[in-house]
Amino acid sequence: MTTAVVDIGTMIARSPEIRGGQPRISGTGVTVQRVVALFKLGLNPDEIASEISHLSYAQVYAALAYYHANRDEIEAAIAEAEAAGDRAEAAWYRSQRAAA
Repeated sequence: MTTAVVDIGTMIARSPEIRGGQPRISGTGVTVQRVVALFKLGLNPDEIASEISHLSYAQVYAALAYYHANRDEIEAAIAEAEAAGDRAEAAWYRSQRAAA
């Protein structure tokens, strides 16, 4: 029986046209950031694979390995996403006050 060998270096990809070039699991639109968010919520890799059912365990572990190897990059992306959300929320509240 022959088993295909997977080069783990090919499991994470970046493409400017997909998710704005964020690192993601190859062949999917699932970003490393999304996997990390679930991990930070307390889900273990098995639970993450169940939550995003089209991912394999290997893909989840590859995303987490990428995060641990590139923590500063992913943490900066998370912080920017949170800041963008805060800016959008503040703009919405300002628009509601102006309309009242």
